[in-house]
Amino acid sequence: MNVAILVAAGRGVRMGADKLFLNVAGKPVVAHTWARLDSAESIDHIVVVVRAGMEKKFAALAKQFKFKKQFEIVTGGAERQDSVWAGLEAVPPKSDIVAIHDAARPCVNHDLIAATVKYAEETGAAVAAHPVTDTIKESADGRLIRKTLDRSQLWAMETPQTFRFDVIRRAISAARAKKMKFTDDTASCELIGQPVRLVSSIAPNPKVTVPGDLPIVEALLASRNGH
Repeated sequence: MNVAILVAAGRGVRMGADKLFLNVAGKPVVAHTWARLDSAESIDHIVVVVRAGMEKKFAALAKQFKFKKQFEIVTGGAERQDSVWAGLEAVPPKSDIVAIHDAARPCVNHDLIAATVKYAEETGAAVAAHPVTDTIKESADGRLIRKTLDRSQLWAMETPQTFRFDVIRRAISAARAKKMKFTDDTASCELIGQPVRLVSSIAPNPKVTVPGDLPIVEALLASRNGH
C-alpha cells in the first residue's frame, strides 16, 4: 500500500491568513491539493495532518468535495517534524511507500507523484526538486555578502518527498532523538546515511507562501481545469 501524508498543520504566518482555505480557481487551496492525491493512481490511502481544532473543518471539506480514497485526519504538533511523525503514526503498519506532501502545493501533478514513488521503491527515498537557476549568495548577517555559491550543484527541494515506510520512520526517529528541527524531511535521511534520489520537477509546482503566490497558482490551476 502507498500512503500520502498531507501536511496541513502549518499556521501560514507569512501569508497573514489561513492560506489553505483561501479560494483559488473555484475552491480552497487545500481542496485542490487533496484532490490531486485523491485522484493519483500511485496513492492508495491518505493521512491528513491538521492543526488542533481544525479536524471538523477538514472532515467537512472531504464531505463537500466527495473525496473517494480512504483517509484519516490526525492532529499535528508544534513543529513540522512533529506533524510528520503524527502522520507516520497513523500510516497502516504494512504500508510500503509514504509520500509526504505540503498542503500548500496544490499544483502537483500525477506524473511527479508517480515518479517519486517509483524511485523511492528503488532507492529508499526520493524527492521532487528543481535545479537552482538564480545566483545564490551566502551572508552571515543578512546585510553583507560572504561568498557566492556554485549553483551548478544546488537544487531547491519541493514535495512530494517519498520514502519506503521503514526508511522514513528510522530517519525521523534518529532526528527526534537528536532533537533536530528541520523543514525538509530528506534532511533526516542524511543522519542515517540514506541516499535520496532527486526527481526533477519539470511542471511548475509552487508553494503558496506569500500573497504574491496566489495569482500564479490560480493561473496554473485554471489552465489545468483542476486536473
